Amino acid sequence: MKKNDPDILKINKISIPRSKRVQLNLPAGSLFDYTEVGIPVEVLRGSKPGPTIFISAAIHGDEINGVEVVRRLSKKLNYKNISGTVFLIPVVNVFGFNNKSRYLPDRRDLNRCFPGSKSGSLAGQMASTFMHEVVRHCQYGIDIHTGAIHRSNMPQIRAKIDDEETKKLIQVFGAPIAVHSNLRDGSLREAARKKGVKTLLFEGGEALRFDEQAIKLCTKGCLAIMSEIGILSKKTKVKSEKCFFAYSSYWERAPHSGIISFRKKLGDKVTEGELLATVSDLFGSNSHEIVSNLPGVIIGKTQIPLIKKGDAVLHIATLDELKGYKNQVFEELT
Repeated sequence: MKKNDPDILKINKISIPRSKRVQLNLPAGSLFDYTEVGIPVEVLRGSKPGPTIFISAAIHGDEINGVEVVRRLSKKLNYKNISGTVFLIPVVNVFGFNNKSRYLPDRRDLNRCFPGSKSGSLAGQMASTFMHEVVRHCQYGIDIHTGAIHRSNMPQIRAKIDDEETKKLIQVFGAPIAVHSNLRDGSLREAARKKGVKTLLFEGGEALRFDEQAIKLCTKGCLAIMSEIGILSKKTKVKSEKCFFAYSSYWERAPHSGIISFRKKLGDKVTEGELLATVSDLFGSNSHEIVSNLPGVIIGKTQIPLIKKGDAVLHIATLDELKGYKNQVFEELT
């Protein structure tokens, strides 16, 4: 679906012409004392028409790496040097963000409530506002996430990698690995797809923490995408390592309760049957091994060493071909 980039863009009844930078708040609801709460949005419009993209963070309110990515992009971008329109949204779930929580006050997951409804729950209303005021204007989107609380993710892209245009954008982004992820009903990515918006989901780091390497990689990736689609000049294109594609993934779970000792870290490649971790008792004895079922790369791990039987401890993306893969997760990005 081709979107127009009109001379005058109307967002929340505000008219935004070309060659303009505007910060505004989209109505998101109110607190019990009637204090209005809004979703912060910055709109940058170049002097020339071009593609339109949204870059959003903190749909899960405690996933704050993306907040810093958007802050850095806001400092780097200048409407004088772009074509088209860029929407920067540092925090979508403002209620969760202010409470350091993944969820909304009613415990709903906002990323399961898209496209929403004007007459629905708080989550439905917020999702509906975001779709109407932001997504419907866009051709592309990047939604930034981290691991859930007490889980850390290796920098990665989640997307439907069987789509050729999406696959090309993933390569341009420059994440070390991309995992095929079927669309989920109620997610922003699924709702955006139905509107014809090509959307990448970036994962990196853990909740309530800034991960500098994930932030740097994501910031560069966003700039590379904007260069590729014509919002920025091609000279800003980022050179990146090869991206490895995984069409499935699985979790290794604890075979016994106890305290876990890891033998592998995020980004490590593993072979079938390789020792990944051990779980033992309070004295370090009665050890139980966790070995890999399939070859692949570790893309997620628990940050809590205290484990119950059945807990998910390591997330592994299955890769049949590991030739040329190297772990750069903990190397300084320049």
